[in-house]
Formats: sequence, structure tokens, C-alpha cells
Amino acid sequence: MRFGQTLSNAVYPPWKDKYLEYDKIKKLLREDETSPQSRGGQTGWTERDEENFVHELTVVQLEKVNQHQVDTFNALRDRAAALETRLPSPDNEENSHSEQEWKTVAKDMLTELDNISKELNELRKFSRVNYTGFLKAAKKHDRKRGLKYRVRPMLQVRLSQTPFNQEDYSPLLFRLSAMYSWARQKLGEEEGSGKETNSDVRQQDSYKAYKFWVHVDNLLEVKTYILRRLPVLVYNPQSVKVVDGAQKDPTLTSIYFDSPNFDLYQGKVDKATSGDSVRLRWTGLLDDKPEIVLEKKTVGDEIDSRDIRVTLKEKYIESFLKGEYKLEKQIQKLEDRLGPDADEVKTFKANVNEIQSFIKDKALEPVLRASYTRTAFQIPGDDRVRVSLDTDLAFIREDALDSDRPCRDPEDWHRSDIDQNQLEYPYPTIKKGEISRFQHAVLEIKIKESKRFSRGNSWLDDLMNSHLVKEEKKFSKFVHGVALLFEDYVNSFPFWLSDLETDIRRDPVTAFHEEQEREAKQAEDEMAVGSVLASSKLSSSFKAKTASPSKFPERRISGHLPQALQQSLRQADQLQSTAEEPDSDDDGIQGGNGTAPGPSAGGLRAYLPAFSNSRYARRHRQGAAWEDAPLPPGVKDPGVWIKDQGPLKVEAKVWLANQRTFIKWQHIAVLLATLSLGLYNAAGVDNNIARALSLVYTAFAAFAAIWGWGVYMWRSRLITERSGKDFDNVVGPFIVSIGLAIALILNFAFKYNATIMQSHPNSTVVTQLATQPPLGSNPEGLWVQEL
Repeated sequence: MRFGQTLSNAVYPPWKDKYLEYDKIKKLLREDETSPQSRGGQTGWTERDEENFVHELTVVQLEKVNQHQVDTFNALRDRAAALETRLPSPDNEENSHSEQEWKTVAKDMLTELDNISKELNELRKFSRVNYTGFLKAAKKHDRKRGLKYRVRPMLQVRLSQTPFNQEDYSPLLFRLSAMYSWARQKLGEEEGSGKETNSDVRQQDSYKAYKFWVHVDNLLEVKTYILRRLPVLVYNPQSVKVVDGAQKDPTLTSIYFDSPNFDLYQGKVDKATSGDSVRLRWTGLLDDKPEIVLEKKTVGDEIDSRDIRVTLKEKYIESFLKGEYKLEKQIQKLEDRLGPDADEVKTFKANVNEIQSFIKDKALEPVLRASYTRTAFQIPGDDRVRVSLDTDLAFIREDALDSDRPCRDPEDWHRSDIDQNQLEYPYPTIKKGEISRFQHAVLEIKIKESKRFSRGNSWLDDLMNSHLVKEEKKFSKFVHGVALLFEDYVNSFPFWLSDLETDIRRDPVTAFHEEQEREAKQAEDEMAVGSVLASSKLSSSFKAKTASPSKFPERRISGHLPQALQQSLRQADQLQSTAEEPDSDDDGIQGGNGTAPGPSAGGLRAYLPAFSNSRYARRHRQGAAWEDAPLPPGVKDPGVWIKDQGPLKVEAKVWLANQRTFIKWQHIAVLLATLSLGLYNAAGVDNNIARALSLVYTAFAAFAAIWGWGVYMWRSRLITERSGKDFDNVVGPFIVSIGLAIALILNFAFKYNATIMQSHPNSTVVTQLATQPPLGSNPEGLWVQEL
């Protein structure tokens, strides 16, 4: 269908004069001209014609559409605010009206809410169809007059400056939903508490995804920023049995399916976030025989999604897509292992039938290939935060829509020229019209939303709100690739296309102020919703989640900017394109921060276990005051902390660190025991001093062995109990070090004294005789005489 007919069918009658005048634009373009015509010695298309067309398209029509969108949306917001004033509030108590009067108010409110919802839906359609019309008009112009004039770059800049294609309707929809809930509860059509409980159960441990574009200039800084918090997952190919830390990031390939009319694409664009999609996906080169997964994904209105996946071998893909092969071998293996009546077998059969039926009913075929290099960040064994960064993203046509010049053999499921020749990015041999290379990287952050973990990590908030990334929360590789490579086949485009011609890099100061304005606007909407929920007397937990004045309360309470932004503000005159993230060693309390060191900063207290001077110990001493403080009224001690609940998961490096410390202690004990044994054997029978010192070294060796074992068991118990106590204990090293130092000093003194005696034997004898008593009074005189 031509776009002119699509636009005519989409017109909302009350706003028919506010739409893009597509026919007028085509007349100004003189699309019916097939060759340049001469008028008074000039060509058919003059500077004057170009100026009139550009002014009409980018000024007159664009401002008309934008102004109507802004005025209508503001009017809908005002109507919603007027409805909120009719709700019961602290100033307008519910008992001031009778129950029948409140039901009348609820009925009138439902009627008005239906009207607002209808117009809001029409406004979204109005924005989308006009946005597509502007892009179609620019494309017609550049195709016909592109040898001398191009208008699309100018239009993209103008579209990025107008908000009609960027408005977020979610806050207003949330407010309408809250008022709908109050009105229906008042009319007895729904129960608030039960519905809320089900919602909580549904959202528990679900993921929420945030998508961003990253400019190539900011790519390295974003990578290093994430690396300081999350490790990189190392890709291990199936052909390699040992994990190679130097293995490069894998290349992922997805082949998306759609019908010749692009029904799946149209469904995803119309529904913005929901819709169905089917794709084949594998990692690495196809010649390496990777695991190929056929996936059917259904996304709901919010965060609901359902995935169906089956694993296929390359030789069975074509027959499976045609419905000739139903994975009988895999089904037979499952039946032999689990039995034919097992739930897993029935589910697998149902999944196979659902995918094949969906492909057949929708007449789906491969149309688009997306290839990209993925760097994944995640703590092993902890899936609460998953981050992926896709670079070298390229979209390639895989269709056979043009029977005369198909991009893919209609009898094959993929392009053989790419996979057989093992082509890689940037795919230099692909024709220009069959490939589109994405100039940015795509960052996706998935956070598990649960009662024990939510989006509260400050470093994630700082990254997502920084100048390093640009949020494109509805970005889809499938939608983007189809919109760029099949624009002649589709009549709807995603809104983010206007951002491709603009510079997504932002000044750090400007980005921070924009974020503050956005949060203030969101806080206003959330407070409005909170007042509605308070009047409807819903549960306090739901009110607490929706009526908070800020999504990032810690940033508003502290009144401080992130450290990276503070540095950018101090150096704003230099307009740095990136912001420095302070090293992790600079976190917490530091000795060089200009404050007094305190009594525990030096002296003997720094060496005693009760007064540990480590950063870990100082933090816990600070928190001890809070732990010992009395609880406020109505608050009870939970008994078991959240961190102590659930299965125990300790990283291997924690256990290995404790074991290494124990082995070091045993190593010291063996060295001391060897020294004492050698000293004892070399001393001889008459050297009592050397023998005594060897016994001292033996005592220290025994102490080191016993102390190392005791500390090892003590720390193992703390790890198992998930204790918050300090792990450092310097009593053992202190005793061994001081004791050995004293023993060595005494050993040196005795040896030095013995050397002096041997070098002056006569003086020593005279001194001894002079100090002896008379022979008659001392029985030992005989010994002196003989000497």
C-alpha cells in the first residue's frame, strides 16, 4: 500500500487539518516529472523550488504537527489533573460525600478517562504516522533531487529538536491507571488488595532491560567503567575444551524472519514494546558447526515475555522450516530417557508444533541478518545484573522478495556468500543497498527486579544517567534493520531513526542538568499518582513503591554530584568528552582527605586486633554505632538479615585466600623447625646457649603451626556464617616477629660476648681471680687455685 493511502486511512477526523499535507509536499516536489524540463533557459528544479520545498517540509509542516502534538498532550495532562482534584484527599475527606455521590463521581470519571485514553492513543498514532510521512517525503526528495540537493540530514536535525516524536506517554498512562483503579473499586468492579498481591507475585524475580547507544569515542571508557564492577564472561567455543583467557569476544549472528508484508515488524512498531519475533541464532562462524537455536519470542505490554527455543542442526533447518521434519530424533531420545508421558516430552512437542504452525500461518521467511561482536559482563553464578555491549553491528538483507535479484537463494535458509566465504565485519563484498553498518555500540543492562534486589546500585544509576550513553529504551535490532533496509516495503518507522543523524555525545554538565529536569518532572507525576493511590486506600506497600518523590533518593538527600561529574564540572571550560571515574581505592574513608586521623590512626592500637586500622574494619566500626542504636517505635529486629538468607554462595577465591594464608603459616613453622633442628645438632653437648636458643625457635615453630591452624578454622567459620566481623588478626604475626627479633638479638649478644672472651683470655682470668673470696672462706678456692 502506498504511504499516501496509509496516511489517509490513519487520519483522526477531529484533527484532519493538523496532519502532514503529503499531497501538497508531492506537488511541490513535482514528483510526476520524469526528466528535467526547461523554463526560460533554466532547469526544471531551481534554487527557488528547493527553498520552497525545504521551508514547507521542515518549517511549516513540521511546526504545525509539532505544535498540535504539544498542545494536545498538555491539554490531556490538564484534564487528567482536573480529574485528580475530584478525588478524596486530606483536604477533601471521603466522608464529606455520601457513598452514592462518590459512585456518581466515579461514573463520570470513567467516562472522562475513556475519552482521555482514546485521544492519547490517537495522539500516539498521530505522532507515528506523521513522523513516517516526513521521512518518506525526504526520501522521495533525495531520490529525485539527490544529485544536487539532499534534505534528509537537515530534516533529521529538525526532528531531533522537536519533541513530538520523543514524548513519553508512560507517566500520564500511569496516572490514568491509578484513577481507573479508584473508580472501579468505588463501583465495586475490582478488588485492590488481591490484584496487587498477584502483581507482586508476577513481578518477583523478573528482569527489566535498559538499552543505550554508546558513541565510539566513549566506548573504551564505558568498558573500563563496567570492568571495575563486573568481570568479563570469557567465551569458550565448543571446539575448545579448555577455556582460553585470550579468546576474543564472540561474533553473534541472528537471522530474523518476517512475512512479505512485514507483519511482525509492523506489529512491533505499532505496539512499541510488545509483539512476536522469530529468529535463528548462533555464535561464531557457521563452518565451526555451532549450536543453532530457533527462537520464537512473544513480548507483552510491560515486562512479560515468553520464549520458545529448539536446537537444530544445520542440515535439518530447511526441512524444519518447511514442516517436513519435526525433530523426531530428539523427541525419541527424550521419550527413551523420561518416558512418553513425561511433562518435558509433552512441552517439547508442543513447542515444536507451535513454532512450525506460527511460521506456516504467517508465511515467514528469513529477511534480515544482524551480526555483532558481544562483550558480556556478569559475576559468575550471580545473574542479578547482566550487561552486554554489542559492537561492529551490521544489518544485511537475507530476503528473496525480488525474484529477479534475490539476496538469498529462495531454496536455502541463509546467504551462502557470507557463510561459505567466512566473511566478517565490515563485510566489504556486500553490495551497498544490502548492508547497513550501525555507527554506535549498543549497551543493554538487565536487572533482576525482586524483593531482595532492585535497581539501587549507585554505579549503575550514574552510568545510565551519564553523558557517556544515550538511552534508547525501545531499540530493537530487528526493527532497526528492517526500517533501514526495507523502507520501500514498510509504512511505519521507529522514532529513534532521527537520532542517527545527530551527535549523541553530550557535555557532562548539560547531561546532568537534563537529568535533574527529567527527574523533577517524573517526581511530579509520581506524587500525583501517590495521592490518587492514597485516596483509594490501597495497600501501603504499593503506595511506597509509586509515591516516592525520586527514583534515586540517595542522590537527592546527599545533595552531592557523582565524583565523575564533579570533576567534569571543575573542568567544564575544557569541555572534556569523558569523565574520570575514581579508582576503587579512593572509595570510603581515606587518611589523606584532610580530616584528623583520630586516635586509632597510629600507635600500638593500630597493631592490636581490637583496634584494626584496615579500611574494612573502620567501615564496620562506623556501622557499629548504628547497629547499637535503639530502634524507633514500631520497628522490630528481623532476627535474620537479608544477606544471611538463601543458599550459601561463596566465591572460590575467598576459600583459596584462606587456604593460602594457612599454607604460609605452615611454611613459616617448617622453616623455624628446620632452623632449630640444625642449630641444636650443630651446637654440640657443651654449647648450652645454642641449645637453649634452638628450643626457643622450636617453641616459635610450634606456635606458628598452631596459630595458623586456629586462624584458618576461625576464618572458615566466619565465611560459612556470613559474618560481618573483621578477618584480619595481627596477634600471631606480632608475637612471632617480636619473639624472633628478641631471640636473634640475644643470640648476637651471646656470640659477641663469647668472641670477646676468646680474644682476651688472660684478662678474663685475672678478673675472675680478683673477684673471688679468700681460700679459707670459700670451698671453691681450690678450683681457682687449680685454674
